[in-house]
Amino acid sequence: MNIRKATLDDCPLIHELAGKVFPKTYEKILSPEQIDYMMEWMYSVPNLHRQMAEEAHTYYIAYDASGQPCGYVSIRPEAEGLYHLEKIYVLPEKQKEGYGQALFARALGHVKEAAGGAGAAVELNVNRDNPALGFYRKMGMTCARQGDFPIGNGFFMNDYIMRIELPSR
Repeated sequence: MNIRKATLDDCPLIHELAGKVFPKTYEKILSPEQIDYMMEWMYSVPNLHRQMAEEAHTYYIAYDASGQPCGYVSIRPEAEGLYHLEKIYVLPEKQKEGYGQALFARALGHVKEAAGGAGAAVELNVNRDNPALGFYRKMGMTCARQGDFPIGNGFFMNDYIMRIELPSR
């Protein structure tokens, strides 16, 4: 397994991976219309480029032993000492093989590096019906709060906000 930091040139690859994993993840939770809307909103190549170039999102891409990309994670600073894990997805056929744990660990490592030894917290939004809730709990996250967040076009994200505290060195 290899995980590397993505560059702007990787936006088409992240878009391609998202097209394979995002609809599959939400097919039993969200309407096809909301999935299409969210794919454009979060994963069009121009929007990925904007996230990385203008909004301080850092992406990492995981590769399997044969060198094929199989997952990604995105993290961004939200406030002093607070980071938001925006996205973490692994191709369905590669789930339960440790890629999600490795991507999660890389995101936390990124936060520790960015925080420079100071304590920090990481939060993420997860749909309240997403089976990945168990994964996040296993990774040490707890539910901090919940909400229904409007995202446009009459759609909402009905999420828990999960949180993990990273101690200072």
